[in-house]
Amino acid sequence: MSEPGDTPGLGDIVRRWAARLGEVDGVSLPAETLEPALLAVAREAQAEARTARDAAARRFADLYAATPIGVVLGAADGTIHDVNPAFVELVHHTRAELVGQPLTRLAATPNDARVLAAAVDEALLPARRPRQERVTLTHGRDGTLRTRVTVATITADGPGLPHPVLLIEDIHELALLSEQLRRQNVQDPLTGLPNSYHFDNKLDTALATSPGGRVALVYLDIDGFRVVNDGLGPGAGDEVLRQVARKLEAGFAAQPQYEAVVARLSGDGFAVLLHDGQDGELDTATVVNLVEETMRDLAEPVYVDGTGVGVNVSVGIVVSEVPGRTREELHRAAELTLHRAKENGKAQWMLFERELHDRDRRRFGIGAAIGGGLENGQFGVDYEPTVTLDGHERIAVVNAQLRWDHPEHGVLRPRDFSALADTTGMTPALGELLLAQSIADAATWQREFGGAPDLCVRLPTRLAIDPNLVRIVRTELDRTGLPHDKLRICADSADLTDPRGEVLENLSVLAELDVKITLAVSGAADLELIHRHRLPVGFVIVSGTLVDALAEDGESSQGARRHFAMLVERARELGIFRIGVDGVHGTEHARRLAELGAVAGRGKLFGEEVDAAGIRSLLAESAGRMGPSRP
Repeated sequence: MSEPGDTPGLGDIVRRWAARLGEVDGVSLPAETLEPALLAVAREAQAEARTARDAAARRFADLYAATPIGVVLGAADGTIHDVNPAFVELVHHTRAELVGQPLTRLAATPNDARVLAAAVDEALLPARRPRQERVTLTHGRDGTLRTRVTVATITADGPGLPHPVLLIEDIHELALLSEQLRRQNVQDPLTGLPNSYHFDNKLDTALATSPGGRVALVYLDIDGFRVVNDGLGPGAGDEVLRQVARKLEAGFAAQPQYEAVVARLSGDGFAVLLHDGQDGELDTATVVNLVEETMRDLAEPVYVDGTGVGVNVSVGIVVSEVPGRTREELHRAAELTLHRAKENGKAQWMLFERELHDRDRRRFGIGAAIGGGLENGQFGVDYEPTVTLDGHERIAVVNAQLRWDHPEHGVLRPRDFSALADTTGMTPALGELLLAQSIADAATWQREFGGAPDLCVRLPTRLAIDPNLVRIVRTELDRTGLPHDKLRICADSADLTDPRGEVLENLSVLAELDVKITLAVSGAADLELIHRHRLPVGFVIVSGTLVDALAEDGESSQGARRHFAMLVERARELGIFRIGVDGVHGTEHARRLAELGAVAGRGKLFGEEVDAAGIRSLLAESAGRMGPSRP
């Protein structure tokens, strides 16, 4: 029977179990005896369950209070039943301000309220998994707070639908980091302009969405930017870049119909994309006008810490129909056009031209392959004879020059690759090959023919100023056994005024080693360099327009005669009596040069360049005649 304080129904349960046990075979105890025993067991079990429930409730309360994640417990009617301390701290609202308010009142905007309401409604559906949403909530101090809300449900205290529960995380800093990473991915951090990745995406979009339109790609590069960095410091250079970026944006944003995108590609290089959709109104004249206006704006001094820095740019422009063009083709075309603008004097714009583009692609392709050609043994040495102009045409000197047996373009001469070798830094390696091979060949001729002609090697500027030049020459002379006085080193007059290197010292040291020094000049004025620098020059080679003019008749030839005569006279005053010429076209031309004082010459009249075997044949042929004269 029931006692005061019993849980309702517990006595009835005990009596039913006592009656059932009394009907079990083997149980002889009457119900009056079983009921107290069963009641004791039931009370013990009930107490254990109550203890476990209370412990679970305390653990939940502790977790609810201690968790760093905001928790909002909802009521069945969609209002806020309770919030944990973390949520109060998160949104800077008190518990009293929140409890009883609709859950959607937490949202900062109507759209966020709709998102939150939809998430709650979906979570209350049978067998639904928790749902996550990014929701901006109201914040008691800062106005709004970006959060990630997980909407789930908990079982109600009684019959009915489960109650919603919101688990809320602050993602404000995460969102800031995500935004920063996004900007770093598409934005140049220094200037704020789009970077190359973003620019390429915009170009791809323009090509994909404007099949009937036109695009313009403009590459800009600041001329002499290194001077700013080296002279004023990298901080000044950064400020110049920022101001250039602002001027570019302002200049090209004046034509919004072309959806201009201005980007910083790298270093001091910028690019602009213009496109016109489907109407095809974007024409070359419009782009050129924009470029010229922007160049004028950029030319106005940029002041950095009181110093006015002039900014000039070289510009490559490509305007093209969209169909059939790819991003890679447009980039390559703009880049090569920009290179051509810089090579032609800088501070100017150049327009893409297919013929020039193809030529430049071939030329730069050659330059890029120099290293591989050198490694694969594609370079050799040819020799051009310089012969006396005394009527006997005896070989006086052989002039060495590199030959490139290119697998695609055939035989290439120095004029085809020397400038590119300077650009790619391959000149020293090529020069060392030229000296080593030509000195070795000349040593062989000397051993075989005795009085073989001198070897003359004309140095490119980069090699003439190389501090290793003397070491290379001395090493090769010692290795091959060529007498030092059988080698002539020829330098250009421009080399003597080059501020970067040690050409004057190199030539002086070589002269002390008994190597003969030759100076290549284009006019009488160049000879003054010999006097000014007290150079030990023993030979002069004249080339260029002065020599060419002497091949012609008329007034221009008369002026050239006077100039050449002055040159010979000044050379003799300096103690130089051996004057050679480069570019002898014919017999009459050779006669005039000889009359004016030239003692030897080379050019078309005396044949093209030949390899070492060809020179050996010429020397063997002349071995039976009088030995070669010395000019």
